[in-house]
Amino acid sequence: MSRIRTKNQEKIIEVASQLFAEKGYAATTTAEIAQRAEIPKPNLYYYFSTKDNLYRAVLESVTQPLLEASYPIEQLDDPREAITQYIRTKLHISKEHAAASKTFAAEVMAGAPHLPRDIAEALLDQSKMILSKFERWIEKGWMDPVSPKHLMFMLWSSTQTYADFNWQICQVSGQYELDDNDFEEAATFLTNMVLRGCGVKHAD
Repeated sequence: MSRIRTKNQEKIIEVASQLFAEKGYAATTTAEIAQRAEIPKPNLYYYFSTKDNLYRAVLESVTQPLLEASYPIEQLDDPREAITQYIRTKLHISKEHAAASKTFAAEVMAGAPHLPRDIAEALLDQSKMILSKFERWIEKGWMDPVSPKHLMFMLWSSTQTYADFNWQICQVSGQYELDDNDFEEAATFLTNMVLRGCGVKHAD
């Protein structure tokens, strides 16, 4: 039963992610989510008692991986390895959680009116950790004295754009959707650009 419950929850979150990304929080109804998920509306409320709870689940489906993506920066001393892993993980999230990423981006652009406080605080703590680690690497001479803040912003935007603006990227690329090769090419390019552009060295 737990496997069935998990499978049903994942399906609802996937469908809700797509609708929230397409229409926004206010314009999306639970009835529409249930219809597209092909389940009775009472079943949706069995898994998620309110629309707010479902929206939180959608946000968590992308913010939790985003929070975990910075583990290499937090745990590794070698900046080249840490940044390489971070970029690749962020791109993987953009590939696997594109709709939820769009929902999160729209929430942030609206001023985060529905973003739960604990998620917002966790993301802020993550940002402070990343900035602190960049500053440490610069102090040790393992990275050029670049702006830690703008480097972090660039890493966010350059990786998440493959989810949030994938329609535009596909239009320019002449593709219906991005494939594994596209994400691998992006990972290689972004990693080389950041490591070379910021003079990132291996830890002594």
